[in-house]
Amino acid sequence: MGTEFLKIKESEDALEIIQNLFDKYYTLQSEEIAVEDAYGRVLSGDVYSRMDFPPFDKALKDGFAILSQDSFGASEESPKTLEVIDFLEAGSTTDKIVEEGKCVEISTGAAMPEGADAVVMVEYCEKMDSAVNILTTVTPTQDVAKKGSDTEESKLILKKGDVLTPGKIGVLLSQGFETIEVYKKPTVGVISTGNEITLQGNELPYGKIYDVNGNMIKNDAISCGADAKFLGTVKDNYDQLKAKIQESLDDVDILIGSGGTSAGLGDVMKHVLDELGQVYIHGISVQPGKPTIVGIVDGKIVIGLPGNPVSALMIFNAFVAPPLTKLAGIDKNFEKSVVKGKLTRRIHSPVGRMQYQLVKVDGEDIQPIFKDSGAIFSLSTADGYVKVPKSVELLDEGEEVEVYLFNIN
Repeated sequence: MGTEFLKIKESEDALEIIQNLFDKYYTLQSEEIAVEDAYGRVLSGDVYSRMDFPPFDKALKDGFAILSQDSFGASEESPKTLEVIDFLEAGSTTDKIVEEGKCVEISTGAAMPEGADAVVMVEYCEKMDSAVNILTTVTPTQDVAKKGSDTEESKLILKKGDVLTPGKIGVLLSQGFETIEVYKKPTVGVISTGNEITLQGNELPYGKIYDVNGNMIKNDAISCGADAKFLGTVKDNYDQLKAKIQESLDDVDILIGSGGTSAGLGDVMKHVLDELGQVYIHGISVQPGKPTIVGIVDGKIVIGLPGNPVSALMIFNAFVAPPLTKLAGIDKNFEKSVVKGKLTRRIHSPVGRMQYQLVKVDGEDIQPIFKDSGAIFSLSTADGYVKVPKSVELLDEGEEVEVYLFNIN
């Protein structure tokens, strides 16, 4: 087995290579899905209204639909009395016409009867057997939503790239949409490699650890808009890893592994990818996360993340999340997902490699988290990371820094 990194890249070059591979081997695709299943999906095109909304003049309050002029001068001391000729609930209609001296009792959401141009709230009325006393003056269109006041037919209502929230889905439903065109989610498979890992629910012998990376990276991929699934674990065995990669690539667009990526004797990912395809990156000049592999197998990207959880998460967020999010059709500028503040402690960094330093954000205070890359509990308190350039050896206490927030949609 090899004992050195063969294609180590600077961080900027690695990000460019990965993005170029995504652009070369994948294209944005759309699919038609049911609106009721569209929460969180991304529109692949502009959407225009099919009709006026509301589609009729609609009462906004419970009360009485009247000719507004019949209320002019009305007060508690001098009420105006009108004949009640019908009652309308939401969804019902009437063929009776509101004329001078007449009105229709009406519920919120009901279509306004012909002739009426305003609603008097029930609180300002005294109902009698077949008549009502109006106790206040109302103006034309008061408490009436006019036809098309929300939107008119053929108007742009949602834009390409919009993420479908409950409110946006409500807009589609109001227009009668049953299906909608959205970007297809890239499918991502995640595997964990290592002789030392076991799955939750199994006995944990001495020297073993529970797998963290598999479902952690799966959920991070989901936050990028992917359809991701954890495909299980595999030992640091050449034949087993080769078979697992080949099997997994039948079902996913992108395969992400963790562990087995460094230059040590027991790390086999590089050699498997060399046989099955082509390796473009074997090592990135960053800390943590140097042992990262990127290759192509059968026209699909295979990424090997470091085995240490902190390293795996950092590399995913810094190098994989941006192109994956773009492939999902989500327009997000990761370079702008930052907050600024001042360090509460100094950061020492090794010259020659970009360092990603985990931090917690507390208002304007940026608190470095000094733990090794296998310290999983540090991730539970980290909000993001600070980039320390490879030429910088020290960021001092009180120095202003930018924090790149973890990708959480």
